[in-house]
Amino acid sequence: MNINFRRNQFRFLKIGILSAVLMFGQSCSVSVLDEEVVSGIGNNYLNTPTGFNDGVNAVYSTLRDWYGTERGNNFTIFGTDTYQNGADGSHKFINTYDGGFDARSAHAREVWDLLYQGINAANAVIERSVAVEGLSESVRKQRVAEVKVLRAHYYFILTQTYGGVDLRLTETVAPTKAATRASIAEMYAAITKDIEEAIPDLEDKARSSDYGRVTKAVAENMLSIIYLTKATSEAKAADDYSKAETLAKNVINNYGIKLVSDFAQVHQQGNEKNDEVIFSVQYTGDPLTNGGGNNSHVFFLMEYDVLPGMQRDVVNGRPFKRYRPTEFTLNEVFVNRQVDSRYYKTFKDVYYSNKPGVFNTTFDKSKAQVTFALGDTAIFDPGYEMSPAEMAKKPYQVLVPSAYSERVFPALRKHIDGARADRTQFEGTRDYIVYRLAETYLVLAEAQLKQGKTAEATQNVNIVRRRAAWPGKVDQMEITAADMTMDFLIKERERELLGEQKRWFDLKRWGLLVERVKKYNPQAAPNIQDFHVLRPIPQNQIDRVEGGASAFPQNTGY
Repeated sequence: MNINFRRNQFRFLKIGILSAVLMFGQSCSVSVLDEEVVSGIGNNYLNTPTGFNDGVNAVYSTLRDWYGTERGNNFTIFGTDTYQNGADGSHKFINTYDGGFDARSAHAREVWDLLYQGINAANAVIERSVAVEGLSESVRKQRVAEVKVLRAHYYFILTQTYGGVDLRLTETVAPTKAATRASIAEMYAAITKDIEEAIPDLEDKARSSDYGRVTKAVAENMLSIIYLTKATSEAKAADDYSKAETLAKNVINNYGIKLVSDFAQVHQQGNEKNDEVIFSVQYTGDPLTNGGGNNSHVFFLMEYDVLPGMQRDVVNGRPFKRYRPTEFTLNEVFVNRQVDSRYYKTFKDVYYSNKPGVFNTTFDKSKAQVTFALGDTAIFDPGYEMSPAEMAKKPYQVLVPSAYSERVFPALRKHIDGARADRTQFEGTRDYIVYRLAETYLVLAEAQLKQGKTAEATQNVNIVRRRAAWPGKVDQMEITAADMTMDFLIKERERELLGEQKRWFDLKRWGLLVERVKKYNPQAAPNIQDFHVLRPIPQNQIDRVEGGASAFPQNTGY
């Protein structure tokens, strides 16, 4: 699927984007009143099959504004129980919840603006689709269904992030300063309605032959997560968990999706289009069409490039050292490592020298110097403490947990991108996996557990756990119904999904964000408060609404 159309060339949606600038605030210096609101050329272009297709692609392109981006990662990885900040100086306030994260913060504004641009593009495509000439009715219906699912997805992100927001389901065709905040119930009603209406018109398969499009499986998987989340919100209904269960079962049983045999293969570079993937955001190696790229590859890496025997290269990545795993992650999530393979398949444990020579040691004080030839092991992180005597026998530096710091720590493997053009390239090339089957099993298990179906939940968790076992250890990986608790599932989701833009939303869904951050994230514990379960509404959004804060109130605490 070609979704590489750049939004800055998407002229026929000019009116929507320009009005969004006024309503949702892209820059204080922008005045849409100086712009032409309606473009006859734009309208005519959108009425052609090519223009309609470009419009649909532009709605898809908004996915790239959230998944794999700095803002999307910071909003979902930082400030949780499983990741704290490393030494990188950027955006630490999102992890620490201090006064630096407020209504004028760039990320709060960017997420708001970009998602609303995608929403208004979706509104335009949906409304104008009826006027497109030369397009078959089946294709028209399918594309509109895809766009409805994406619109629901963007509103779901906004709702989880900010609470009730301005709910617009028709295209904004003129500048306006009128906006109101919908209730959570109204948000979920619109979100679920969009997807439920769309499902019958989507391709009845797991993945489209035009790879990357929303299919029925994608929509059902998305809706199962939405109902699971809605069940813990103020809009909850008695049947939310049962709906989530039914939808997750449909995805698992009806589309031929299957777990890959080895957990390490799920995120193996070059294998992103594997049998387990339900939906992913497409990036590309072409710098002309890759936009800002998938940037996840930089954030989870330790400072290997200044250590003895090492220098920065493409294979090991550009280390921003932004996200450091918490003690909870390392010591309580990833346990039974001789049975469960996911610790060693999640974290990078070996660095091979790309800078030969003789060096003084740094973090490993069991020896004074190390000598490396090209390709020798330079750093080994065993994941457990070694005695100084044992470390001294190794011809390389051994990084043990007692030496972890904000600069050196276990680096996540999942997003490393060895296909970038050079060692400084920020615009990563890898697809970002949004939904995969292992999570669907865990969603199903959570929905079942919440309904008291503990035996069924246990069976579904064990499917995921058996795949994660070291050879010959499958039986030891299985849990019993007595083990199947929410506390167990809270840890199991991170064993499987660590670093995949899930955790902040998970903790919020469970009502545990503040409690668990205080307990497990020492950098954030002093500052986090109950109101931090929502992000601040961008101040420029409030300022541009007629009536200001009285018409569009800020979230409590900001």
